[in-house]
Amino acid sequence: MSWNRLLSVIVAMIYLVVAYAAHGLELVGRVAIFLILPLACIWFADAMGSYTGPTPRGAITEKTPGGLVCFGGWLVLLLPVIAVIVAACASR
Repeated sequence: MSWNRLLSVIVAMIYLVVAYAAHGLELVGRVAIFLILPLACIWFADAMGSYTGPTPRGAITEKTPGGLVCFGGWLVLLLPVIAVIVAACASR
């Protein structure tokens, strides 16, 4: 198991525990749905980057490097943490 996979699962589990502690199972479900895309991008970056074909907004005509897909997955996965940090800095 790569460090990306292990670390992303740890971050996802922290999100789920915090969601459960804050608001119970309803929020856990919503957080779990949010986690699907970034975890897929991190875990299956090469496979997701190799997709070409139609999408609802047009067509993907070239492959995306797996590293870039993985980076995007991490960015989306860490967006809640980034938002909390920015909000805390803005309130000072």
